[in-house]
Amino acid sequence: MATTVAGALAGTALVVAPAPAVAAPAVDVLLAEVYGGGGNTGATLTNDFVELANKGSAAVAVDGWSVQYLPAAPKPTSAWQVTALTGSVAPGGRYLIGEAKGAGGTVALPAPDAAGSINMSGTAGTVALVRGTTALTCLTAADCLADGRVVDVVGYGDAVVREGTPTAPATNSTSVARTSALADTDDNGADFAAGAPTPLNAHGQGPTDPGGGEPEPTSARIHDIQGTTRVSPKKGARVTSVPGVVTGVRGFGSARGFWFQDTQADDDPRTSEGLFVFTGSVTPKVAVGDAVKVTGRVDEFYPGGADIGGQSLTQLADATWVIDASGQALPAPVLLDAASVPDAYVPVGAPSIEALPLEPTKYALDLYESLEGQLTRVADSRVVGPSNTHGELWVTVEPTQNPTAQGGTLYAGYDAQNSGRIKVSSLIPFSQEPFPQANVGDTLSGETTGPLTYDQFGGYTLAATTLGKVAKGTLTPETTRDQKNSELAVATYNVENLSPKDPQAKFDRLAKGIVTNLSTPDVVALEEIQDNSGPTNDGVVAANQTLDQLVAAIKAAGGPAYSWRSIEPVDGKDGGQPGGNIRTAFLFDATRVEFVDRPGGGSTSAVGVRKDWLGRTQLTQSPGRVAPTDAAWDNSRKPLAGEFRFRGKTVFVIANHFASKGGDQALDSRFQPPTRGSEVQRVAQAKVLRGFVDELLRSDPRANLVLLGDLNDFAFSPTLKTLTDGGALRTMVDTLPANERWGYVFNGNSQMLDHILTSPRLSRFEYDIVHVNAAFADQASDHDPQVLRVHPSTGNDFLDQLERLWEELFERS
Repeated sequence: MATTVAGALAGTALVVAPAPAVAAPAVDVLLAEVYGGGGNTGATLTNDFVELANKGSAAVAVDGWSVQYLPAAPKPTSAWQVTALTGSVAPGGRYLIGEAKGAGGTVALPAPDAAGSINMSGTAGTVALVRGTTALTCLTAADCLADGRVVDVVGYGDAVVREGTPTAPATNSTSVARTSALADTDDNGADFAAGAPTPLNAHGQGPTDPGGGEPEPTSARIHDIQGTTRVSPKKGARVTSVPGVVTGVRGFGSARGFWFQDTQADDDPRTSEGLFVFTGSVTPKVAVGDAVKVTGRVDEFYPGGADIGGQSLTQLADATWVIDASGQALPAPVLLDAASVPDAYVPVGAPSIEALPLEPTKYALDLYESLEGQLTRVADSRVVGPSNTHGELWVTVEPTQNPTAQGGTLYAGYDAQNSGRIKVSSLIPFSQEPFPQANVGDTLSGETTGPLTYDQFGGYTLAATTLGKVAKGTLTPETTRDQKNSELAVATYNVENLSPKDPQAKFDRLAKGIVTNLSTPDVVALEEIQDNSGPTNDGVVAANQTLDQLVAAIKAAGGPAYSWRSIEPVDGKDGGQPGGNIRTAFLFDATRVEFVDRPGGGSTSAVGVRKDWLGRTQLTQSPGRVAPTDAAWDNSRKPLAGEFRFRGKTVFVIANHFASKGGDQALDSRFQPPTRGSEVQRVAQAKVLRGFVDELLRSDPRANLVLLGDLNDFAFSPTLKTLTDGGALRTMVDTLPANERWGYVFNGNSQMLDHILTSPRLSRFEYDIVHVNAAFADQASDHDPQVLRVHPSTGNDFLDQLERLWEELFERS
């Protein structure tokens, strides 16, 4: 159990002054044309593109530069997408950057001078030409144009980030391009016009129309198609009579197809011998062991879309095949284990690793890519991510890699991706063999074998045709101890979209967890309380029925008759599941603690700090919301502050649920390091919240303050550093042993998203993460609750010491 007993801790922070801005030298290279409609309905061209032009008399090197793309109306969580450039732009010449390919169109771009995978909008967006390949962070025109790395900006359509006025809107059949004179008046509206797209590369080549036909298919083997990088050297080409043996069939869902593998491997470890054949919603009429020859088009499919940053899956589409024989022996699967999987996860520093030659002996992601589509196996592997309702679990093939005390794999830093994690799914119908139900710390014993694929939710996945059995471990749900009479117990619990639409069994499970596992804390901060109609989007914002039903379930489970306090949000303004209007709320045991009700709190009313006539610090509203109209809280939950009294002492509690990580690039992204775009909003939220904390502690440096909830970020993140900078707050998780610092499991990584922080005055405490959910296949919520047992301070050192001695004497007697 994650528990610690400690005294007061001091915190320090290193502040580094930013370097002064340096004016960038002027260059003659400009953004000449932008087109985002490639492959869309009504488009002729198959790909998006960006074209540069050099209006000068000397070549301009663009090695190490990039073009970057931002949506037209960026949100705080929006991130720039990056395509790196190489080479140079000749005097008077052009330079073509090919971007994402759509499903439509008939005309291919001329050979691009640089290639990316950005899926740009066909009607509106922003493109920047940038010195460097680090993603920009600016989200306004003023900030972007002030960045010395930015060479040129084009905002087309109704783009927010632009030079001057925006260009005319583009369409699926029109681009925006500069005039032939390459005028640059720093006004996009004046410099660009909409018209038919006219891509030109550095050789002056334009697009070629295949005339409605396709080039004759060429013969190839699977390793020729897979190549030595993540993108096939035959992308877009048709290949014929590709030989192999069927190793797996996916006959369900909308992405059906089969895997086949060449039995005559080449001697290059970088080239996979397996490949997926996509048949859409049609179940392919093949069986494992069939010897086939397949003809089709080579595609690079991005699960979830190219814009989320994931890897691509090389596959054959529009395929036909012949079966030469059945019942053939399958190639031997490749064993994934600690000896074969590198500890290093991915090469870092390249804006995109797609074009880099694979190094499977150095990097785990390169190894997995070199085995894409091939038969692989794991044996007697420890489960590090529990089974879920989609029929998936996670194992590690590196058992000594950052183990937690409970058998998981700890995510302890941005450079600690844990290379041995592999997701396991099943190609076996559940009616034939139910998916194993496993908890963290169990073992998937025996051998699990199947093709290695890639999907949107977790990356590289072993699609099992043979499943091992679960050998149960020793992990059981934990129970914390009761608080003593002199201890205030404060807990946080994310109850995962709780509403009256949920079955009573969920309320009962949560109630048992609060009563039995958390030992009925005096105060519980709840996150993800939905309104009375749950996800129904009907304008209802009240959540009294949700909270009353939970309170009733707690009483029925033997707990106290908790009271509750909350503030209704403005309909649709706090994010979360559409229609649910999630918010934070306090439960409290009125027989142990008093809630100080002070009127004035509302959905848009900001709580403040003041002193009473005796000079005691208090909240202006209780409950009250912290700066609810600040832009940092757009589409996100607002902090809920409450003033409590415990044994004559005032304790301030602030319940939080910060912006989610939605939209961040995954650890297995083709962009490294991955962009954490959502972090921008959480840091902004931390700054606002920290401002309120500082105001309260300026009023009373000895205040008893507990800040807690789902902060949606890690203990090592800039978000937490913002809150703890200078020692104003202390995060409890840092007081635990390193292998105990987790309360949430995602993609096989045990990590921290929920936190409890305190003011330094709260120096006598016991902190516990109570593992009842995250590591188990059977969950009441996907978060583990936490509890802090603390002795609030009187504000007087002598009285605190006297009280402590009296409590110890009383407890011994």
